[in-house]
Amino acid sequence: MSRIGKQPVPLPDNVQAKIAKRQITVSGPKGTLNFEHHPQVTVKLDQDTKALLVTRRSDSKFSRSLHGLTRALLANMVAGVTKGFERVVLIEGIGYGAVLQGRNLVLNVGFARPATLQIPDGVQVELPSPQRVIFSGVDKQIVNDFAAQVRLVRRADPYHQKGMRYEGEVVRRKVGKAFASGPV
Repeated sequence: MSRIGKQPVPLPDNVQAKIAKRQITVSGPKGTLNFEHHPQVTVKLDQDTKALLVTRRSDSKFSRSLHGLTRALLANMVAGVTKGFERVVLIEGIGYGAVLQGRNLVLNVGFARPATLQIPDGVQVELPSPQRVIFSGVDKQIVNDFAAQVRLVRRADPYHQKGMRYEGEVVRRKVGKAFASGPV
């Protein structure tokens, strides 16, 4: 049995879950999320303990992998509608920064033209400073995916430490080319 999959997903008092065939809807104070699970697993709502229970139909390798995945996705849905998710990207470099223009994020990160990315629905972007971009939202996958897209515009350079990185990410510094001293 899956160690993660067999654990129930507790629902807080302010969260409601509805199951219709394979469609699961979780709603809470921050919003509503929908998920359609795979037919190899079943999800039940236990009214007594107010928790979601995930079980698998067979013991095949594929079913076992879906068991823990489905439970983790449901736990992320419950956490998203109660607390939400947040990802912070730091921009380092002289003249580097970010600006919001409507639903577009404009990045000045050392290219000839600024990079413009459209902010997807379900993601809120805050700029406390031009070098700190905070992405937040209910859906963990959408928030982290957009933060990864932004970071890939100019990843942190291991030689000069310029570019974009996640908060808490350590970019290992590399030494530059060593020149030979003396005649060759």
